[in-house]
Amino acid sequence: MNFYFAPLEGLTGHIYRTAHHTYYPNNVDKYFAPFILANQSESFKTKELNDLLPENNRGFLLVPQILTNNASDFIVTANKIRQFGYNEINLNLGCPSGTVVSKNRGSGFLAKPDELDAFLDEIFSKTIGKISIKTRIGKELPEEFYGLINIFNKYPVEELTVHPRTQKDLYRNKPNLEIFREAVCLSKNPLCYNGDIVTADDYKKIVENFPSIENIMIGRGLLMNPGFIGDITNHTKLDKKRLKNFHDSIYEGYQNILFGDKNVLFKMKELWFYLISQFPDSTKYEKKIKKAERLMDYETAVNNLFQEGERQ
Repeated sequence: MNFYFAPLEGLTGHIYRTAHHTYYPNNVDKYFAPFILANQSESFKTKELNDLLPENNRGFLLVPQILTNNASDFIVTANKIRQFGYNEINLNLGCPSGTVVSKNRGSGFLAKPDELDAFLDEIFSKTIGKISIKTRIGKELPEEFYGLINIFNKYPVEELTVHPRTQKDLYRNKPNLEIFREAVCLSKNPLCYNGDIVTADDYKKIVENFPSIENIMIGRGLLMNPGFIGDITNHTKLDKKRLKNFHDSIYEGYQNILFGDKNVLFKMKELWFYLISQFPDSTKYEKKIKKAERLMDYETAVNNLFQEGERQ
């Protein structure tokens, strides 16, 4: 099985990816970068550039992701990305965010099948290199997927990652495994499954139901437990000392690039929204982390949490 780390805006940038690869090596086969909004600019924004620079992504395979519904913008941005040596670029047709969808981007683009078809025709005919796609199964109804898969099958998609929810579902309801089963039968391109794999049982269910699937993308499961892949493949228990070192690496990385306690704490509190799940009965520490306004207070709360965690 090949395991991919799903992109999550604001969380899985190069600092997080480097720390994860350092402390949990040989777990993830591909990391996907949070999307870049395509445009006609000759250069990247500083944040985008830093996230793409090869020297910030050493030792692991990174796939940049583009968000757009404009073929010319995709081509210009893809060409800029390829100058850094990236061979595969991922097209985001999965983001369900209202602000994205309102502009017919991400999963909002799925509601425009004719325009999507024309878009894909242009980017596949004018772009050098591999293009993979991450998609939902439709905007409003699961049945939209039948028309979409016919479109995807027309093009040499490097890999089609399917999150079997509609845009309307957001992250509610269960992934529609019946539609994913249809994807397995109908897709002419290699498939990757994505959606709600947060426990070993979740992984087992997908593997048992879809034995032909060789690629799985995981997001929240890895954010909650950075050692999750080791858990589901080798039944290894999460090591709290390693987790602390992982945390400290990210914390130090943010302090090096962000100015002021507030900005660093904002990023770390985002991370703890997921990591706290590894510490049962830790409500009091969780509250202290959330309320921390100075790095000193944050460090005290985190150190106490890990000390308590070691005793559990």
